Amino acid sequence: MRFLEAKGALVALAADGEAPADAERRPLTVAAAEGTLGHLRGETIGADDPGLIARSLNGERVELVDRAAGEATPLVAGLEVASAAAVPLRAHGVLVGTLVIAEPRDGVFAPEDVRLLSTVATHAAIVIANARFFEMVHHAKEQWETAFDALSEGIAVVDVQGSIRRANRSLAAMLGSAIPSVIGRDLGTALLGESPALVELLAAARRGDRAQPLVLRSAPLGRTLRVNAARIPSPEQEASVVVLVEDVTDQQHMESQLIQSEKLAAVGQLVSGVAHELNNPLTSIAGLSEFLLEQKELGSKDRGHLRVIHEQAERAGRIVRNLLTFARKGPAEQGRVNLNDVIQRTLLLMAHDLKLKDITVEKVLPTIPEILGDRHALQQAVLNLLNNAAQAVAENTPGRRRLICVNTWFDQRVRMRVSDSGPGIPDAVVPQLFTPFFTTKEPGQGTGLGLSITYSIVEAHGGRINLERPPDGGAAFLVDLPPAPPAPLTPSPASAVEDAAGRKALDPSAPVVKRTILLVDDDPAVRRMVKALFGREGHTVEVARTPQHALDLVRTRSYDLILADARATARDHLFVEHLIAAHPGLKERILVATGDVRASTDEALAHLGLRYVRKPFNLRDLRDEAARVWAAAIGTIE
Repeated sequence: MRFLEAKGALVALAADGEAPADAERRPLTVAAAEGTLGHLRGETIGADDPGLIARSLNGERVELVDRAAGEATPLVAGLEVASAAAVPLRAHGVLVGTLVIAEPRDGVFAPEDVRLLSTVATHAAIVIANARFFEMVHHAKEQWETAFDALSEGIAVVDVQGSIRRANRSLAAMLGSAIPSVIGRDLGTALLGESPALVELLAAARRGDRAQPLVLRSAPLGRTLRVNAARIPSPEQEASVVVLVEDVTDQQHMESQLIQSEKLAAVGQLVSGVAHELNNPLTSIAGLSEFLLEQKELGSKDRGHLRVIHEQAERAGRIVRNLLTFARKGPAEQGRVNLNDVIQRTLLLMAHDLKLKDITVEKVLPTIPEILGDRHALQQAVLNLLNNAAQAVAENTPGRRRLICVNTWFDQRVRMRVSDSGPGIPDAVVPQLFTPFFTTKEPGQGTGLGLSITYSIVEAHGGRINLERPPDGGAAFLVDLPPAPPAPLTPSPASAVEDAAGRKALDPSAPVVKRTILLVDDDPAVRRMVKALFGREGHTVEVARTPQHALDLVRTRSYDLILADARATARDHLFVEHLIAAHPGLKERILVATGDVRASTDEALAHLGLRYVRKPFNLRDLRDEAARVWAAAIGTIE
């Protein structure tokens, strides 16, 4: 305005962020205005405005209007001037705005005035464009630095000597220092101590090679880290390297737990199948030996041998049942549980391992009330406590006794105490004793889940678990659980009595009725045992060659008892399902023999509401269950 002695001037800038092809269609904002045009400051001029300012955007040169034209020209809609010049501001081929001068001296722009305007416009466009580029770079830098610091993974830029030149907050927090304290430290030493494991990774990254990430145990940090590195492109021969550091300690714990769960699932399937194959021969061994023991003509020596066979068969059956207890995966079962029985079964399962480690177990298990809960979960909790105790005493120095004591008692609550003669638990560890994944063992030696799972199981059963410090050393865990409510009384049928275990058995004084029995089992030894048992009592036992043969038989004959193996299948479904579907009236006469603990089989039997007996069964169990079936069939048991 001073040089041209003009009355008004303005600079209108195009909006940012549009594609260059649409530059001429962008609205303009008046960024600066003086003199007679000062009132336009901050106004927006649309691309379709009929005035000189918007029109100038389509040109490459100065747009001139002077008084010689004889009439006023609109500068913008609603504002006319007698003379004005509008110069588009272009830099690097991009339109950034326009420069307008209104009402110069004498109302005319001399040639040197136009040259001056063009020169000023060229320089102004470059300055404005550069300023915008600087703002873009600055904004991008701020965004990058925000993202750099916001990442949960640690990031470091290291030089050729391996020293940290830049670091984000996560890396500084990982190293337990502020960012300024981290700068200049050797990355390998800070992360791994004296380990040279990181050197080769950084060297490979500087060469531009794609090296595999390293998963390393950090002794200084006590964590497991995954470290990756990449070269930062640079014209210099010795380029910097960016290093990504992830703490994967918890991830590895979860992965190992998942792998362990998959292994246990596979073992569970294997055990279920093997147990079925073992239960059939154990059923025949236990049943036939018991059958022979009932023979009066046996000599005492033979009877002693048979008694050993029978006892060992029952022992093997208990071992199989214990294995199945831990292999079983299914919904939690609520039932009355004898905690002493759970302890005994768990110790039986651990007996071999305890013997190998020379560990003595002392137990005091008086009669206590039953508790209400899931037997399988409670057995897992007992196993976890005994395993912890066994691991503790296994570390005893020579000369110190390896002893585990298990006690139960009742004082308004059912209580169990598992103590050991191990080294005890340090005070620093106690606050985190039941924290998931917390362990004092070396990597690979423990998951840190045993006590946490035990705590959850005890709590889910309405109980509590606490740590005690015995005066003579070691550690003790005290578990207390609420007793089960009194069992409801149920009337006994006239023809039944109760045995020592509280189960209803057929009254031996009742008259024996001859029955017809259909047996569906593919094991010849089981068939032999069942035929011998019931045949001696005068019953008739017919054996079906196949499940389909059994279905054909029940269509033409009547049976008082149908004893079927749980795994017997017909047309890809359980035989008993087909049987009930075809003959609903036979449901009360079916007895299922099962050694299978798969959830699908249990659910199917529960859904069908069938009576069953567990393999390997003894003669008393089989006789009692058969008596219940016959009693129900004639309406003496509801």
